[in-house]
Amino acid sequence: MAESVLITGLSGAGRSAAADVLEDLGWYVVDNLPTTLINTIIDLAAKPGSDIGRLALVAGRRHDELLRHVGEVRASGHQATVVFLDASTAELVRRYDATRRRHPLADQADGLVESIQLEREQLDPARAAADLVIDTTDLNVHQLKERLVSAFAESSDSRLQVSVESFGFKHGLPLDADLVMDVRFLPNPHWQPDLRPLTGHDPKVRDYVLETATGSDFVDRFDDLLSSLLPQYENEGRAYLTVAIGCTGGRHRSVAIAEELAGRIRDRGVAVRVIHRDVSR
Repeated sequence: MAESVLITGLSGAGRSAAADVLEDLGWYVVDNLPTTLINTIIDLAAKPGSDIGRLALVAGRRHDELLRHVGEVRASGHQATVVFLDASTAELVRRYDATRRRHPLADQADGLVESIQLEREQLDPARAAADLVIDTTDLNVHQLKERLVSAFAESSDSRLQVSVESFGFKHGLPLDADLVMDVRFLPNPHWQPDLRPLTGHDPKVRDYVLETATGSDFVDRFDDLLSSLLPQYENEGRAYLTVAIGCTGGRHRSVAIAEELAGRIRDRGVAVRVIHRDVSR
């Protein structure tokens, strides 16, 4: 039975780029596929004698109908992972301005921003039901490839894959976060002249954040919460979970906390990767 990934998301968020990455990884890719053909293609790939082991389908213009077809696919016993690509409206406007492309919903709205918002509303149910949401706002092609390679380079199993992402609130919330924790209540290394140029990767910053009663107590309590939540998410069939840790700028506190939490999660045998969205800003 072929392993299938269904790629959907906002126009301009990188669906075709994601398809190119999976094709490079050896997946059989069908781009811009009418959603009505999803079941047919997956059935053909699963037939005896098919040489398609890993199938990636990029939803076409009616990807708002994707959920119904995914339900039918799963009801027939096929494995199907839904990946949703998202991006901020401002970034999507910038991309459309750069390429001078016309938005697919341009005839149904008064302008580009309105078209993006309309599509976002149409796709809200698909985003909420997706197995993996990737925010491409700040990703270049190479970084998008890194995210997808991490998720799909090797044959997937039923175990939960956790991403711990640090970010700065002043740069906006990450769109792909499932759980968000605000750590701006912790001591801020930014106000220490010797620590300000460093990041949360540096042991001095880590100690400043974690070697306090407040910091150590928070990490212990949040780690305990995650240790009880992760098995529940896995039991519910979740394949991916993104935990976002935010401070003001995303360089000090959130980085140190994210690294510490990821290490503890990894020590429990859970697959985990760490993303520092704003550490270089």
